[in-house]
Amino acid sequence: MPDTNDTPSVSERIRLDLERQILSGGLKPDDRIPLERELMEMYGCSRMTVNKAVSELVSRGLIVRRKRAGSFVAHPPSDSTILDIPDIRLDLERKGYAYAYRLLHRAVRAAKGAEEVALAGKGGRLIELRGVHRADGQPFGYERRLVSLAAVPEIEAEDFAETPPGTWLLGHVPWSQAEHRIFAVGADAGIAAHLDISEGTPCLMLERRTWANGAPVTHVWQTFPGDRHSFIGALTRRQA
Repeated sequence: MPDTNDTPSVSERIRLDLERQILSGGLKPDDRIPLERELMEMYGCSRMTVNKAVSELVSRGLIVRRKRAGSFVAHPPSDSTILDIPDIRLDLERKGYAYAYRLLHRAVRAAKGAEEVALAGKGGRLIELRGVHRADGQPFGYERRLVSLAAVPEIEAEDFAETPPGTWLLGHVPWSQAEHRIFAVGADAGIAAHLDISEGTPCLMLERRTWANGAPVTHVWQTFPGDRHSFIGALTRRQA
């Protein structure tokens, strides 16, 4: 992802270039992407750099690797959303929406209370992020997220001015366990203002915790207006 001076790494440039070609239709399902050696020549980089970019696209379900054949554009999933760890940005872009993320709050702080202390682990520090996902210029969902700095120390250098935290985490942290809870809520005044809806409007809230090899990584609450979002699927991780 972008470094602190907003200059993307070579790996990030490769990933973004391929992602744009796939999402725009320039590369279609079953099209082979350039071979590793071809990408190495195009970008003047190492095999490790190319592999990192391709691996991120594989983890996001955009590319599949076929033994002895290469890497190919994956077929898009059906509209039924499998509740593994979806990437809101990619989901909206695949459906043709112009996506944007607006960061509202970012703070690095000490954990407070038993639940936060359990998440933060050794060191007791976490990062709190609040923001709004937008589709075609309209509010789509409000998100509050806590991330353990003990589990993901590199996240402290990210400003998340444009990249949503969920997208960043999917590209950097291979989660191994997730817990979901979905329930109905009425939008409080603060969330209603951010989502451009009336206070008390029925909403769906998705609460999720994730772990990597037994260590807690993140705890997130995502709130969606009830008439704009639904969850359909099984609580399983999609296999590449």
